[in-house]
Order: sequence, then C-alpha cells, then structure tokens
Amino acid sequence: MAQHFTLAACDVVGFDLDHTLCRYNLPESAPLIYNSFAQFLVKEKGYDEELLTVTPEHWDFCCKGLALDLEEGNFIKLADNGTVLRASHGTRMMAPEEVAEEFGRKEWKYFMSDVGMACRSGKYYFYDNYFDLPGALLCARVVDSLTKNNGQKAFDFWKDIVAGIQHNYRMSAFKENCGIYFPEVKRDPGRYLHSCPESVKKWLWQLKNAGKILLLITSSHSDYCRLLCKYILGNDFADLFDIVITNALKPGFFSHLPSQRPFRTLENDEEQEALPSLDKPGWYSQGNAVHLYELLKKMTGKPEPKVVYFGDSMHSDIFPARHYSNWETVLILEELRGNRNGKPEDTEPLEKKGKYEGQKAKPLNSLSKKWGSFFVDSISGLKNTEDSLVNTWSCKRISTYSTIAIPSIEAIAELPLDYKFTRFSSNNSKMAGYYPNPPVVLSNDETLTNNFPLLEK
Repeated sequence: MAQHFTLAACDVVGFDLDHTLCRYNLPESAPLIYNSFAQFLVKEKGYDEELLTVTPEHWDFCCKGLALDLEEGNFIKLADNGTVLRASHGTRMMAPEEVAEEFGRKEWKYFMSDVGMACRSGKYYFYDNYFDLPGALLCARVVDSLTKNNGQKAFDFWKDIVAGIQHNYRMSAFKENCGIYFPEVKRDPGRYLHSCPESVKKWLWQLKNAGKILLLITSSHSDYCRLLCKYILGNDFADLFDIVITNALKPGFFSHLPSQRPFRTLENDEEQEALPSLDKPGWYSQGNAVHLYELLKKMTGKPEPKVVYFGDSMHSDIFPARHYSNWETVLILEELRGNRNGKPEDTEPLEKKGKYEGQKAKPLNSLSKKWGSFFVDSISGLKNTEDSLVNTWSCKRISTYSTIAIPSIEAIAELPLDYKFTRFSSNNSKMAGYYPNPPVVLSNDETLTNNFPLLEK
C-alpha cells in the first residue's frame, strides 16, 4: 500500500453527519442528552430524583473508550492487549490494588479480536462517541444509586436505558415533538450546533467541482438530518450531495447483506417499500454498502472506484467501512483539538463566547482526571516510568483501521486536494497518520508523565 493518501486519488468522498460534518457545542449538547434520559428514568421508570442534578465535577467521569459491564456495573479502560488499566464501580474509581485483585493481568473476560468484539452486546457496551458519553455518566450514577439505596450487586437497568432511547429518539420522535432532545434542538439549534465554517463549505464545493461523488451516510433520520444540514450548510445543502442515506443503522449498513438491509425510498420522511437494488442517485433510507458500491461503479464508470469515508465513531464508521468495504477512512478525533500543552483548544467562534461564558461543564473532548489519557496510560499499580506506559485499546484501533486521523474537517479544508497525507500503516510509526500533529501524550512521554495524573493518588 502507498505510504501517502490523497483526496485527489479518490473517486467518491463520503461523510457521516453528527460530530463529523456537523460539530456540536458539547458543553450544551451533553447536558441535553443526559437530561433526555434522566427525566425518562425518573418520571417513567421510578428512578431516584438525584439523577436529575448534575454538577460540573460529574462531567469529569466522561471519557471515550470505556466499556460498561452491564451486569456488574463496572466501567473499564482497556490496554491494547485487552488487560484492564483502570476501572470504576459506578462513578467510584477503583484503587490500583483493587483493579489488580478484580481483573488481574489477564485479558478482560469479554475481550476478543477486533472482528469478534462488537461495540454492543448483551453483556457490555462500549462508549466511543460524544452522543453516547452522557449516557455513560448516567449509567454510572444509576449504579451508584442502586448500590446505595438497594444494595444491588447485579444490575438489569439496561432495558430501561434502551426504553429511554426509544422514547426520545425513535423515528417518529422528531415529527411528534416527543421527548426532550428534538423539541429543544428545533427550538434553538444555534445553542447546540456549530455552522460549518466557510472554508469547509468551499472545500465541499471544491470536491464536487473536481468531479468527486459526494455521499452523506448518517444513522440520523431524514427529518433531523435535514434540520442539521440546513443549519450548518445552508438551504442549498442538497445540491452538494449526489446520494444521501439516512437511518443507515451503522455499522449494519456495512456488515449486513443486501437482503438483510435493503434500501428504501422516502415520502414525507416516511420509509416506503424495499428496493431490490440501488439504481440512481437520490435520497434514501437504510440500505447497505454492497448495493451502494454497485451504483458507484455505474456512476464512475470504474470497476473499482476508490471511496474515502469520514466519521467520528470507530464502531459505527471507521472499523466497518475499512473491514467490510475496504474503504479509505478518515477518523474525526476531537481529542486532537488540544494545543501542544494538551489543554482543550478554545474553539468557540468569537460571537458565541458571551453566550456560553457561564457554562462550567468540562468539554467532553478534554482530559478526564479520573480516567487519564484516551491514548495511553500506565499499568495499574506500577510507578509512572516510561516502561510502564502502554497504548489503550482505543489508540490501537485508530492506527489499525484509520487511514488518517484529524481533529476536524476544518483542519484540512484549506489544503490542496492533492496534499499527501502520511497514512497509518505497519510500515510507519503508529503516530504517522495523525494530522496535523500526533497527540502530545504519544509524541512526548516525558510530558505525559509530568503533566497527566495516570494513577489516582
């Protein structure tokens, strides 16, 4: 495989929507998502009202890459070899000695190869995107509440979380103004969404004018997708994309057979009968990558058109697009937005600063004091020496399944389309694919040891 990757060499450029093309104002969107679930649990399922009160300190629990053991109520952070680096019971962090006693130095009981290990199962749940993270905090606090009030040691609250998802985010919820989330985003989209910068809009048109086929593949439903796209790109957004696929139900879009997940047309945002194949560009729902690729062959006139897909979720976007479809993949990793001192970057537009000045919840892409770095950690119970630092499982997956990783689309929007990115590959350093710079914790172990608390003191 070539050492470099260029957009110019791609025939098709595809995008996820939420947290990829559409950036959210995380200090506002996270509490809204949390509240949409917490209100449901308290009012509909009888959970403790203390779940409704969230302090700024609570948000430090949120960290991408955690797994929740649904029966035991434990959250864990995995090393690249599947061993447990840190753990908590609910929000209570386990001491290194407790982690060693509970999990030992062996692989976590549910750990398997990447292919065999789904992000979601009946036994565990992985949190790998910003939409999920508020749910991690809520589930941890549910474990706290059930442990304190009921003395529970085995848990079955997950069915109530699923019911909360169905209540707030089912296909008809947007149209029916159901739940808390959709009515609030409709009421004040500017509070929760960032418009695409002009540089990104120009870049999208540059791709279009260069003859690239542009795809939008999102698991959001068509009515919510339209609201987002109009706000971030303008009323003419539909002119940009040759094919829009909503309710894509990723990762199944990539992993399922056409017979399992056919495309459907839409009328007034309602799904219609299944299509035997995908014959022309347009706006569709559900579907599968196999039928899409057949259409792309016809549209490009090439037997093997080259596709690149941009997404923020390793589970839903990057891993399945690479593993099942062999597409090039660009991971949007907001953890890279920090400056070279590892602190969250001040990314708010100037005109918005006053509006959010009083918001004290930490951004979800900033470092968690409880969990440490998303990329590396030290082995529990050992001193912070260079030899004890290991990559996390999440970090390993980035270099394994991403072509490149970038902090945002804006970070590359002003580069020429033939710019040569150094790709992640076994021939290069594990840091080669990060643009514009690798995470400071990977490029400077000394900075990591001195600045980041890897073990709870």
